[in-house]
Amino acid sequence: MYSVFETKRLIVRKLKLNDFEPFHEMHSNFNVMQYVRAKAMTFQENKDELPKLIGFYDKPDNDFWIYAIERKEDAVFVGTIAFVKDENMDDEIGYRFLEKYWGNGYGNEIVNGMINYCKNVGFIKLIACVANDNIASAKIIKNAGFEFVKDFVSDDLKIPEQKFELIL
Repeated sequence: MYSVFETKRLIVRKLKLNDFEPFHEMHSNFNVMQYVRAKAMTFQENKDELPKLIGFYDKPDNDFWIYAIERKEDAVFVGTIAFVKDENMDDEIGYRFLEKYWGNGYGNEIVNGMINYCKNVGFIKLIACVANDNIASAKIIKNAGFEFVKDFVSDDLKIPEQKFELIL
């Protein structure tokens, strides 16, 4: 299995169609999706979304990458990460985990892995946008060395967020 990068306990790899069950479990959970879409996704939305995300891998000039995160010990799908160009063409990172895997330190581990990966492939700066109410994610981003840039209200969800950046 081709991996994008690895950490001590996790492997980041391309999504595949047989990831659907845990992908759907994660995206249909409001607690996971509240700061992403402000709503859980339906079965049909997830059924449409997964192949669409996989299709981006082969798209020329793609600037929207979503990868699976799985545990090394048992190859269980635990979440996803994202590398996306934002409206200013900055490299924004994101991550989410199935709720049953929260509290295991995976967030800190994967963000540090993302930073190392981005340094190795030549990224200059990373951006992370975090909903003000998402205290756990803000803590992870700050612990990884990201610096606060500004407060803003998100265009899509219309909720207060904070923008952070990390110069690599």
